[in-house]
Amino acid sequence: MAIVLAACAPSKLAFGQVKSALTEAGLSDSTANCMAGRMTDKLSLRQLVKLKQLKGANRSLGEFVDAVRKIGDAEALQVTMSSAALCATGLAG
Repeated sequence: MAIVLAACAPSKLAFGQVKSALTEAGLSDSTANCMAGRMTDKLSLRQLVKLKQLKGANRSLGEFVDAVRKIGDAEALQVTMSSAALCATGLAG
């Protein structure tokens, strides 16, 4: 039920789930924290579920972007790349 509600209106719960999925995919806690808000706002529940399947260990941003590319979802890739770039440069706000 919480996932359905999170899909309707991004919330702290959805943010926490996305952040957790990003850390499980191998990103550092600080990078996952930076990227999660933007990704929660811009991606659909279906896209976020696809990203949650990318479990891995200690990935760099580049490796994570490559893993997202393999999903074959152009929008998810674009949001991931722009979020990664903004976070890596410190321009995320």
